[in-house]
Amino acid sequence: MTQEDILRHQVAAVSLILVAENILGYSGHVSVRLPGTDRFLIQPVDQSRAGLRPEHLLVCGMDGKSQSSNRARPPSEVFIHTEIFRERPDVNAIAHFHHDLTTTFTLAEGAKLQPIKNHAVRWESGIPTHGDPSHVSSPELGQSLAKTLGPHHAALIRAHGQVVVAENLPALLSDCVHFTENATALYHASILGKVMPLTPTEMDAFRDDFKRDSHATKLWLYFVGKSLSSGVLPADWNGILLPASD
Repeated sequence: MTQEDILRHQVAAVSLILVAENILGYSGHVSVRLPGTDRFLIQPVDQSRAGLRPEHLLVCGMDGKSQSSNRARPPSEVFIHTEIFRERPDVNAIAHFHHDLTTTFTLAEGAKLQPIKNHAVRWESGIPTHGDPSHVSSPELGQSLAKTLGPHHAALIRAHGQVVVAENLPALLSDCVHFTENATALYHASILGKVMPLTPTEMDAFRDDFKRDSHATKLWLYFVGKSLSSGVLPADWNGILLPASD
């Protein structure tokens, strides 16, 4: 099996898991850079996220155009992916989704999404809000969003949704889960009383003791295993997503 085949299964798995976890819905998309190329994998515009399979994915260039042989078209917001990949060589995987509760932090004056749970230390550098709620349907709009994201690892799009970026697909899955968990916890804490976000000292202590690769693997094993058992993922993906250990 080629590296592209494995990445195709991982993109499909992350998409199906995020659907099952009510993070990804009827729109949104996950992409991954094809190593050593200026191309990436992404789902077609008309493909249901709930039924995505590896063979459905398109190979796209940085112009946002499909290089695959079928007639399927990339999503209209493919330029989220092209422009972030251009600007961020450290980013190999991107998720764009529309988690309603997380989006509410762009709708209320004075509301700010900030790290409140320990794994949200990932976003200690900041979570910028992109002020334009439009669909990112052109390279220029994608460039503007990439500029808002800057060096950070996630951004909100006002009245629209979220973008989360990571170094690989297992890490992206982990980050999407923790990003929405943090927003949900912050929302609930604000109802109970005065919010106490993580302090710089607390974030330093957690970060210094945190092993990101191991944690991403832990969540990957949990969510993939859970999804294989429940039928969210086909059983014959097991050996591809969870290769036997030595």
